[in-house]
This record gives sequence, structure tokens and C-alpha cells, in this order.
Amino acid sequence: MHGWLPLVIQAVTVAVVVAAVGWRNRRWRLLWLPVAVAVGVGMAATTYWFISSQGMSDDPAPKLLWVWIVVTGFAVVVLVAGWRNAGWWRRTASAAGLPLCALCAALALNLWVGYFPTVQTAFNQLTEGPLPDQTDQATVVAMQTKHEMPAKGVVVPVNIASSASGFKHRGELVYLPPAWFATNPAPHLPTLMMIGGEFNTPGDWLRAGNAIKTVDDFAAANGGNAPVLVFVDTGGAFNNDTECVNGPRGNSADHLTKDVVPFVEANYGVSTNRANWGLVGWSMGGTCAVDLATMHPDMFSTFEDIAGDLAPNSGNKQQTVDRLFGGNAAAYAAFDPTAVMTKHGLYQGLSGWFDVNGSAPSSGPTVVDAVNANGTGLGGKDAAVHLSDQAAAANSLCALGAANGITCSVVMQPGKHDWPFADHAFAAALPWLAGQVRTPGVPRLGLPGASPVASHLQ
Repeated sequence: MHGWLPLVIQAVTVAVVVAAVGWRNRRWRLLWLPVAVAVGVGMAATTYWFISSQGMSDDPAPKLLWVWIVVTGFAVVVLVAGWRNAGWWRRTASAAGLPLCALCAALALNLWVGYFPTVQTAFNQLTEGPLPDQTDQATVVAMQTKHEMPAKGVVVPVNIASSASGFKHRGELVYLPPAWFATNPAPHLPTLMMIGGEFNTPGDWLRAGNAIKTVDDFAAANGGNAPVLVFVDTGGAFNNDTECVNGPRGNSADHLTKDVVPFVEANYGVSTNRANWGLVGWSMGGTCAVDLATMHPDMFSTFEDIAGDLAPNSGNKQQTVDRLFGGNAAAYAAFDPTAVMTKHGLYQGLSGWFDVNGSAPSSGPTVVDAVNANGTGLGGKDAAVHLSDQAAAANSLCALGAANGITCSVVMQPGKHDWPFADHAFAAALPWLAGQVRTPGVPRLGLPGASPVASHLQ
């Protein structure tokens, strides 16, 4: 989806649209074509305004997206205004040109967010095809009775009751590593809660984020040992941005802490010790990971924030307060990590990895900032690295966290704010995450840039 296919589709679309437009007559050229351009520009401007007002992304959209939105609006006018006086072949081109333009705009959007890395991924998502390693609960039970570790883990769709939160959500997913099947009852393994971005489904981490291959490869290299992963639903619908808070859009935070955690502990025998629970979040989910970890240090000990924001974000601050909290500024403050950490004071045994995308001076990760639990700096900011808004947010949160006992690092890696970056960031942090939540047989590692002393402080 990032190779030759979009280029071919765009070339075909240009040819079809040119055929649909034609030279026609003077009125067509002087009236309707300018109107078509104006409609296209208006569509692009409206889209730009909506994205900006909702605070959907700090990374600018590619210019190609705006071009194809303009051309899509242009194609609408060509189809409607030019239909009556067109021959059958031009009508055919007009009818075909509009969906092709919309497809090109969608492909340009995909280049921005990396939602569908391959055609197969897109097909499986749109047709609700099977997820990697997917099976059912009956098969899980049958596998466990054999006391044999499979070569790979399994993914089980689960329906988690929302009696504690009242949050209406979609089906969620649990990944069980090979080691989970070694005994019956299952060993008390650690767990990572996997949280997706703003517009998401619980399966996005598996399809777009490649998380199952990442954790399967990790388990294969560690004798079948890996954390249990639970892929949660924070929105209840694809377009419901809750930012993982409790508010008019639903009690998403309560669902994660009061519904999901007890369910996984009760049904899959995972550890109930907070030292064995961690959070991994991408984009909006990264903000959620910091939020939940700092608000509930009695439940979580570790988090990875991948390109999250400084605080829950649904536009500017006032828009966020209005949209997510019904205008209640105190409710906003209760979910603002900066306010939460300041109010809480000293934390014990909490550590975090902040991962941000940017232009690093080499192909590998760059430690932008690293601090240990007593606030001592372990790495320096690289003057050659341009800090994005999310990098600045990560540095601010890590610095405040360190001042309050949280061991953390901010790591910058090359990439865009898209799912492929989330994939790479999770893969890079998984050995550290697995060690932090005390996965059997997995050593505890220091954070990037951390000294041996800092690793003991985590």
C-alpha cells in the first residue's frame, strides 16, 4: 500500500478524470470548471479545518491528500453538471472517476497514518477476516489440557462485561503466549494492556501494528515466555474519541481499570500484582498509558507512551474540557497527567519509556532525555534533533515524573506519526517491558541511556 499500487491507481485516475472533463463548450470551460475547482478547494479547506479543530494530529498531512480531496470535489461537479450533455463514454468516465478520486484520497490518507501497510491487511480489516493467531476459547481449553507449549501464542476474542463502568464497547482480544499453556491451571504471567489510537478498533494493534508477530518472535527467543497482552476498546465505536477518560462520551477509564483488569485476572490466571502489569499505548493510547499509570500506581508499574500528547486532547484545551468533560475543568484536571503527578507526589516502583518519532541523526534510536528515579540526568538532549510537540510533551512529562520518583527515558526514532512507527517502537521496547513486568526467564534491562545504577532504581 506504500509502493507501486497507489502510483498506478493515481495514474489511471488522472487519465479517467481528463477523459471525463473534455473540452466541451465555452459555458463548460468558463463556468462549470471554475465552479468544480472551487468546490474541490472548499472540500479540502473544510477537511483541513475539521482535522485542526479536533486536534487529530500534530504531524502535517501530505500535500497529496489535499490534492486528491480537491480533485474529488472537482469530480463531483463534473459528474453532476456535465451528465446531461455528455455522451455515454464521457458519462462512463465521469461515473468511474468519482470513486477513483475518492480511492486516491483514501490512499493518500493511508500514506499519512499507515493504517493499512498491505493490501492483505486492508482486505482482512474491511472484510473482518481472521486475526493473526486467532482461535476460540474452546480450542484454548483443549490446548491447555495437553500441557504442551505451542510454537506460537494464540489470540482469543473476548466479551468483557461492563457492569462496573457501564461503558458500551466492542469485543476485545487477549493474546496468550506459549508459556501460558505449559501448566493447568495457567502460570501467573504478567500482562500488558495494549491501547490503540484515536480512531481505532481493538484489532488495530494486531493488523496495522504487527504486535502479534513481534510478541511471537520475542516468545520464540525466550523459551515461549512473554507477557499476556490484552487489546482493549477505548471508544466503543470507530469515531468516538474518548481519550480514555470518564465523561459524556463514556466511562472509558473505568472500563479499562474496573472491567478489563479483573476479567483478565479472573479468566486467564494472570498475576494480580501491580508489579506484573504494564501499559502500552500508541498516539492517543500513549496519553492513556501515562494517564492510567500515574492515576493508578496501585495497579500498574510500567508504561510505554508512543507519541502521545501532554494531556487528553480533543482540540484546544477549552474544546477538550467541553467535549470530553462537559465543561468541567476539575474533571479535566483529574485526567491531566501533569496535574495528577503534581498532586500525587512521590511514586514508588513506576517506570516509563516515552517513544517519539522525529529526525534522528542515525538510523537507530536517539536518547533525547533519560532520568532516573532521583531526578539525575542520564542522557543529554541532542542539539541536532528537532523536537516535535509530542517530543516536547514527552520531555515535560518525563522530567516531572522523574522529579516525583518515576524512572523514565525519552527515545526518538526515525519515522512518521503512523502505525509502522508504533510497530517499530513496540518492538524496540518489548525486551525492556517484558523484563520490567517480570516475565519469567526474561532479564530486567535498563532504559535507553540509563546507567547501571538507574536500572536498579526502577
